[in-house]
Amino acid sequence: MEIRRDRKRFPAAELSRGTVLIVEDDPQNARLLTRLLTADGFAVEVVGDGAAALAAVGRRPPDVVLLDWMLPKLTGIEVCQRLKRDRTTRLIPVVLLTALDARENRLAGINAGADDFLTKPYNAEELRARVHSLVRLKRYTDELDFAESVITSLALTVEARDATTDGHCQRLAHYATALGAALGMTEDELASLDRGGYLHDVGKIGIPDAVLLKPGQLTREEYGLMQQHTIIGERLCGNLRSLVPVRPIVRSHHERLNGGGYPDGLRGDAIPLSAQIVGIVDAFDAITMTRPYRAQRSREQAFDELEADARSGLFDRDLVSVFLRVVDQREVELPRAAS
Repeated sequence: MEIRRDRKRFPAAELSRGTVLIVEDDPQNARLLTRLLTADGFAVEVVGDGAAALAAVGRRPPDVVLLDWMLPKLTGIEVCQRLKRDRTTRLIPVVLLTALDARENRLAGINAGADDFLTKPYNAEELRARVHSLVRLKRYTDELDFAESVITSLALTVEARDATTDGHCQRLAHYATALGAALGMTEDELASLDRGGYLHDVGKIGIPDAVLLKPGQLTREEYGLMQQHTIIGERLCGNLRSLVPVRPIVRSHHERLNGGGYPDGLRGDAIPLSAQIVGIVDAFDAITMTRPYRAQRSREQAFDELEADARSGLFDRDLVSVFLRVVDQREVELPRAAS
């Protein structure tokens, strides 16, 4: 079915209310929904089947999807499940349109991840109210997502300041999630490790180049200043709810089990597991890549050093053992420059 837009009646400024994707194989129902929503200033796109819906969302994610339950080929339930499984689309509100009002049908929709339901025949005021509410919710979500993207960009800016740390954030995210998966951590915990890998050093944005890029040993004062990056980074994460599980990584990935780390001198189990994981993989990456203060060393040397650190009480022996097994079995791809 062709895309329908009423740009003559509604100026571009009014179309800023939001975009709605209607997935409906009944032309009469599609026309009704389009008329009601364009009258409220929404930009509307109409497709007639599930595959076209997924393609449309991939091209340009809408603010809301109105999804008919009974569709040819892919059902509305199946489309909803695919959208909600994909990290890039799972926050798009999905409203299932159905003539089925039985309890088991609603439960099936809820289990598929649907955000709301509209029962045919539609009540025009209810339709408008629900779409307006969900578009507002999507805008709030987008604002939070944008704020997180800004913080991630800051983290990558830190990396770009030092040519020797190119790819460091990506590698840490990869190493940390590989170790977390080997430990049997949940999907949400793995997602936090992934974000933590990218954001762990974001606070270095506040450290002067003269200290951050110094090729020799830091003075006591310079080292104290460098240690502040963990606190600065936690503050940058602010009160974003999406970053609450990441803040312990940002603040505590330089803590050590024997209490000799920073910034709080935490010991043992007082150090969050996620921070311990990122601390281990951060140390491994620092050993196997060239840094201003130290030449790159081999994988075997990195193994020896991590095991020595575990014996001395810096890292948890079991965590180090699992990570070395993961690396040794090539469950993570090592940097190409490493031997």
